[in-house]
Amino acid sequence: MQRNQRMILAGLAVAVIVVAAVLIGTSGGSSSSKTSSGPVDIQVRNQQPVGGVQPIDVKQGQRVRFTVHSDSAQEIHVHGYNFHKDVPANGSVSFDFPAKINGIFVIELEKPGVQIASLKVTP
Repeated sequence: MQRNQRMILAGLAVAVIVVAAVLIGTSGGSSSSKTSSGPVDIQVRNQQPVGGVQPIDVKQGQRVRFTVHSDSAQEIHVHGYNFHKDVPANGSVSFDFPAKINGIFVIELEKPGVQIASLKVTP
């Protein structure tokens, strides 16, 4: 093998390693951070979260993004952050805010007091 061919192969090997490192780094290495890849959708039927209480895990400084779809009119309350929004019957409402406070926070249907999601913000 000639010197030029070896250099080209070495350069290609380095490029493959760099691309692999970038792909691994951008995947976050964790599947628990749902909001980093987009909003979390929460379905509510008969005043209950479909599939149970939905986890929303983010790092402090990231955006918290989720949408609630409900078959009945409800007030959605994010405890700790004290955000309230109304969702109409057979409608949806979206939340998008910066995760400034560390901790675990309940997201609930306010009037029946039913938890639909758990927001976990870590440093």
